[in-house]
Amino acid sequence: MGILDSVSTGMKGFDKAIDMLRLGDNVVWQVDSIEDYCYVVAPYIEQARKDNRNIIYFRFGTHRQVVEDLTGIKIYEPDPAMGFEGFATMIHRIIGEEGVKAFYVFDCLTELLAFWYSDLMTGNFFRVTCPYLYELDTIAYFAIKRNVHTYDTIATIRETTQLLLDVYKINDRFYIHPLKVWQRYSPTMFFPHYIDGDEVEPITASTEAAELFSNFNWTEERLDYWHVTINRAREALEGEEKEKEEMKGLLIDLLIGRESRMRDMCMSFFKLSDIVKIAGREIGTGFIGGKSVGMLLARRIITRSDEDKAYFKPLLESHDSFYLGSDIYYTYIVENGWWQLRTKQKTEEGYFTYAPELKEKLRGGRFPRIVKDEFMQMLEYYGQSPIIVRSSSLLEDNFGNAFAGKYESVFCVNQGDPEKRLDDFMDAVRVVYASTMNEDALHYRKNRGLADRDEQMAILVQRVSGDYYGDYFFPHIAGVGNSSNLYVWDKEVDMEAGMLRLVFGLGTRAVDRVIGDYVKIVTLDDPMRLPLIGYGEAQKYSQHNMDVLNLKENTQESISVNMVINSDIKADKNLFWVRDFETERRLSEIGRDVSGVPPILNFIKLLKETEFPEIMKRMLALLADKYNYPVDIEFTANYNREGELHINLLQCRPLQTRGLGKTVDIPEEVDEKKCLFYSHGNFMGGNVRLPVDYIVYVSVKEYLELKEQDKYDIARQVGLLNRALKGKNAMLMGPGRWGTTTPSLGVPVHFTELMNMSAVCEIAYSEKGIMPELSYGSHFFQDLVESGIFYVALFDGRKNVVLNEEKVLEAENIACEIIGEGCAVNADVIHVVRTEGMELYSDIVSQRVLCSEQCAGKMF
Repeated sequence: MGILDSVSTGMKGFDKAIDMLRLGDNVVWQVDSIEDYCYVVAPYIEQARKDNRNIIYFRFGTHRQVVEDLTGIKIYEPDPAMGFEGFATMIHRIIGEEGVKAFYVFDCLTELLAFWYSDLMTGNFFRVTCPYLYELDTIAYFAIKRNVHTYDTIATIRETTQLLLDVYKINDRFYIHPLKVWQRYSPTMFFPHYIDGDEVEPITASTEAAELFSNFNWTEERLDYWHVTINRAREALEGEEKEKEEMKGLLIDLLIGRESRMRDMCMSFFKLSDIVKIAGREIGTGFIGGKSVGMLLARRIITRSDEDKAYFKPLLESHDSFYLGSDIYYTYIVENGWWQLRTKQKTEEGYFTYAPELKEKLRGGRFPRIVKDEFMQMLEYYGQSPIIVRSSSLLEDNFGNAFAGKYESVFCVNQGDPEKRLDDFMDAVRVVYASTMNEDALHYRKNRGLADRDEQMAILVQRVSGDYYGDYFFPHIAGVGNSSNLYVWDKEVDMEAGMLRLVFGLGTRAVDRVIGDYVKIVTLDDPMRLPLIGYGEAQKYSQHNMDVLNLKENTQESISVNMVINSDIKADKNLFWVRDFETERRLSEIGRDVSGVPPILNFIKLLKETEFPEIMKRMLALLADKYNYPVDIEFTANYNREGELHINLLQCRPLQTRGLGKTVDIPEEVDEKKCLFYSHGNFMGGNVRLPVDYIVYVSVKEYLELKEQDKYDIARQVGLLNRALKGKNAMLMGPGRWGTTTPSLGVPVHFTELMNMSAVCEIAYSEKGIMPELSYGSHFFQDLVESGIFYVALFDGRKNVVLNEEKVLEAENIACEIIGEGCAVNADVIHVVRTEGMELYSDIVSQRVLCSEQCAGKMF
């Protein structure tokens, strides 16, 4: 506590009643009107002037000015419309700049409800502001309207403040009733006091006290202002169209956000009844976040018109999702005392410095009792059905900023007694909250100029689509769909028909770069088209493993598809796999048993004999049309024994694309000795002609000979070069898969460690088991697209592929020169060369890609 200097309220008699103010005191007045607040502020300001105090007035309300004479007073006008974080952070900064022993007057805190519609956040603002004021030995006056805030909010304020006082005006007489006076006591201190100028008389007689209090209005129930607003919206459902439209706009502002393209779309497609239903499934208050909005909007779009509703409604699996409002995220931070750490992390100098500490704390905090109660009610609703806890931040899944894979999603298998399931769920929420401090997410926000934006984390809780199959739970189909397939591998592909990235089991394998396995790529103009697969390679490029929820072990795990092949999956298995006749024939010829030969999971019957491809094509086209923008969706699908299909649309977001670009002329005759590489197909990024001034090359032989830890070191060194070459035209080349988590399959860089490259090249060495993966539709793919990075895969030794690695390996290695003093690059593995006249060409029509010197130039 600060030095116990005595300070006058300006009312001498009242000073005696409460034994003066102390430096560090926060003083909260409960009032019926602003006039009553002005009554106690005026003598406080007059006394502060006499004492030559540094007086600051925070003016943010719509009510009359609390301090009438501003002579010698600093006035600040923070805007609550900027949101809780921006508002609280600005005030926190000002308080820090004004320093110790300043005297403050705040406008009535109840005014914040007009902007935030949340008692919870009003209480949180006081909890983060009051301790800082106390720490700096200030004195601050606040006011709240009586009988407006919830009892929980009043309890929060009472617990945090040093003084809580009621002010009443009855028959033109003023009364002050101290409710809390910290570290001071007298026998009459907590009686109501009649104020008469400088005289104060305690009301001690029971008859007088009873008569006085009988004049007050007491309300038994006080709803959070958020729920008051939702109830008004429900009443408006029976009102005039103008009233409905106004209330719809208000709720969209509160749940989705203001002034954005997504908000405009929600205004167009949602009815008031839709928004009220969404609000009814929110836990806490605040925004529901981009992922929730995208999912709900997409479902509304495909069932809006009578024609689309008749087509899609019977196919669409119902959803019963819940939404954890973004205010819970801030409440969690405030509840655990991390607000100052959060404020430090938001600064330029603390952005990366404090993130690891905050991330660690976010993984281990406690939730308020009222929030835990709502969590339990939701879990009781779901019973033991598996659920998934998904990030749904404010900026996520928006136009231009997908945040693909930057934040966590966590499956809750949801088995065990209620306490166990609650603990698992809260752990999952903590993991998602902590992911806001992931290094990739921080870099992503900073690189897109979003570091200073309010990035609250809401959460989408969804019932996992699928069914029980023995000890396992999974959907038959899961995948990603893109309405625009500009990253083609065959000149015959219709880019406007869209594409799917399809898996059997949980969709985690569809959005991630699959390790040691392959997913099904489907071009919706011709679903039977086979990318990258030669004769006899169908088994090799089939899906061999699947992700499931293990009900017995209460975990998510990967298993062999063979483990469920002979199980009853309650649907026609032939939709998903076929017998591997080629392998069976070869084994039979040499007298081997063929009963254990696994089938090929290629979805041929699904794609050839059902309406599934056409349904997905139509869905993607409709969404893209209404978004007026390419879209990216996530979905699951299940069949029953009667062959009926049900699709669950889990997510929809705008898909950023580079476009095809202008046609590029590539010489018909290529001098194989002069080019660095040449290939047919297997690239993403449209038509390009890119200058290449630097090449960062990881040599396969030397890399594979390294120990595993040394391979991780190589990844970090690539990251150093990536940082040093920012703003340069650089191309990254190396064995296998960039960004893999398995060093034996490629270099395990994070995306942030290659994001400054103009082009990325993955080189296949089949004899060494090193193969690229053209991850159309994965999070890695989305990162490449958003960052404008050209991608090419080179299958060394294949027809129409030329790779002259010696042109890099024989040139001067300038890796240490690029990094500079203290160079930590393994120059035996990583080669960096500066080129002269090198260009990268690609042409969609001819499906050719070439990296070579210019005709008149010199390469090295």
